[in-house]
Amino acid sequence: MANYTGITIAPLFFERERQSVAAFRHRDEFPRHMSDPRPIGVFDSGIGGLTVVKAIRELLPNENIFYLGDTARVPYGGKSPSTVERYSVEMTDMLIAEDVKAMVIACNSASAVALPKLEEMLPVPVIGVIKPGAQAAVAATQNGHVGVIGTRATIKSGAYERELLELNPGVRISVRACPLLVPLIEEGWLEDELTDHVIARYLGPLMHDGVDALVLGCTHYPLLADAIARFLGGKAELVDSARNCAKALAQLLDRESLRAPRDREGSLQVALTDAPDNFLRVAREALQLELGKVQLREVLHRAPIASR
Repeated sequence: MANYTGITIAPLFFERERQSVAAFRHRDEFPRHMSDPRPIGVFDSGIGGLTVVKAIRELLPNENIFYLGDTARVPYGGKSPSTVERYSVEMTDMLIAEDVKAMVIACNSASAVALPKLEEMLPVPVIGVIKPGAQAAVAATQNGHVGVIGTRATIKSGAYERELLELNPGVRISVRACPLLVPLIEEGWLEDELTDHVIARYLGPLMHDGVDALVLGCTHYPLLADAIARFLGGKAELVDSARNCAKALAQLLDRESLRAPRDREGSLQVALTDAPDNFLRVAREALQLELGKVQLREVLHRAPIASR
């Protein structure tokens, strides 16, 4: 196994026996334990999901986390629903091979279009980021008018509208796709005049509409929270789906008796599907996460794991 510049090259090879175990392992086949040291699997299309990882580590410091970023195919936001679903199945399949005990879809685009499929097929509990964000937005709004920004795939799916209306049928909702924000974040332009102009162009109409709670409907967007807050000028409350997803995960682990032992410090492993470029710098500077050696994993296009 070779490495260079802190990156470990480790293409993923699925042993036949491990495939069999992963394919037929169901959550009800395991005894309920008071603690479970297996890692939590987290995946996103790039670096954005690390905002969820940071929130999880702050709230659940004893948990091991295995993070998988699909940097070879980022962003998911401009892809078709069928493509996003296929990518999501491949990423979660790779995480199942790591023997994760629960899974977090730290990608709004994947949560919007692929979560129902993943809930049906995965042998471990899985949560997305949309429902926790919608719950927090309904609680935050004072005038009943919620704004949502996200990728084209997330906005086109209508997932946030459905969740918000289910929680509060009387809520007003204004949405806006912001496709340029993810590339700017991936480039590391978090404090940049061009980024400020793009934010103003996207958010101006929402503020004119009178929203007083704004959902950051992409896990990349919390990296721009300071810049977005400057533009809002205190006129709307930011709703960070990453923090609310971490809270929902804690509730899930308690409900399923999957918490890690309390007398240990959790670890973080990070794997990517392509060389990270600015990934390490952005993550370390903006999130202050210690990532250690980052593994490179080859995406293997194989049949999905068996449905439970």
